[in-house]
Amino acid sequence: MSEPLTTPGEGFHPHLHTTQGDLKAPLRARLHHIRADSLDGDTAQTGGMRRFAAVSGRTVGSEKLWMGQTHVAPATSSSDHHHGESETAIYVVGGHPEFVFVDDSGDEPEEVRLRTSPGDYIFVPPFVPHREENPDPTDEAVVVIARSTQEAIVVNLPRLYALQVAED
Repeated sequence: MSEPLTTPGEGFHPHLHTTQGDLKAPLRARLHHIRADSLDGDTAQTGGMRRFAAVSGRTVGSEKLWMGQTHVAPATSSSDHHHGESETAIYVVGGHPEFVFVDDSGDEPEEVRLRTSPGDYIFVPPFVPHREENPDPTDEAVVVIARSTQEAIVVNLPRLYALQVAED
């Protein structure tokens, strides 16, 4: 027999007791349940994509983590962008999104296209310019994103370029 679903934002901590004036436990002292239908669309955006926050400083009080979904419409490319100091991990839920960046480790800079399928992961290091593309003419691509900063940092760029690495 399954347990009933929790109410969004509701947590269970039998060791926390509330008093008459304390209606809710502090944000960082309980678990949070974020339902799929209550994701927050009021987050940094990039053309061609829709981002929805699930776990963020605003939604649950996180300090070091942001997590949410990104949807890329059929036959659409995002704008070129990077995520500042944030490390980004991506899990492909649906569709076959492609992740594009410029690699200049060879003689000439080269555009690299990573073609993905559901179940694949992508890691985007801090400050690396990239874009997401969905070449499918009919189906949306959906990914889950986790970032090492508590909010979604998005720096939109005028073009895709190779990240310059300082010589030591």
